[in-house]
Amino acid sequence: MAHSPAEKWKLKGTVLIACNCDYGCPCNFNALPTHGHCEGGWAWHVMDGRYGGLDLSGLTFSIAADWPKAIHDGNGEAAVLIDERANEAQREALKTLVSGSAGGPWGILKNTWTKVHEPRYVAFEINLAEQRSHVKAGDILELEMEPIRNPVTAAEVTPGAVLPEGFITKDPRFASSKLFRVQEGVHYDHSGKYAAFGSFDYIGP
Repeated sequence: MAHSPAEKWKLKGTVLIACNCDYGCPCNFNALPTHGHCEGGWAWHVMDGRYGGLDLSGLTFSIAADWPKAIHDGNGEAAVLIDERANEAQREALKTLVSGSAGGPWGILKNTWTKVHEPRYVAFEINLAEQRSHVKAGDILELEMEPIRNPVTAAEVTPGAVLPEGFITKDPRFASSKLFRVQEGVHYDHSGKYAAFGSFDYIGP
């Protein structure tokens, strides 16, 4: 049974991010993507979350997308991956959220893609370890992060940003994608590019 978008909901947790841009990603600063187009996505791990009276805590879900130009120029294609441990009611709630019909960041993102693949329910493995975080979603998506290194000394560096208007996260900490690969729905391999982790605290509607 589909959930009503009018349900009260709240999600809090950690989001992992990666794309084809250089470290830092110009999109964070309202600039055009490094290569003129965007291929990337997010994995949200819900530490504390509810949709109406339904508990979503402990679940993970991901969107990987491909835009031919900048994200705001639209015409993107998106693949949706949802934690297979979610029961039927939780799956419907997460589908409603990622559709954008209940607001949140997905209410903005839905305006940027013209094709969304049917959600796939896969096993998620996630290890939240700051710049060494790792997430694997079935055989479809994998992101392994590592710290950025100083090009002269090879010392690890841990830059970040404060984004008061950020709608995915307001406090990203930057890393490098030791491995970032998506192999179904959209396809790419952008290992050695931009990655980040940050907190999220969404409330709607």
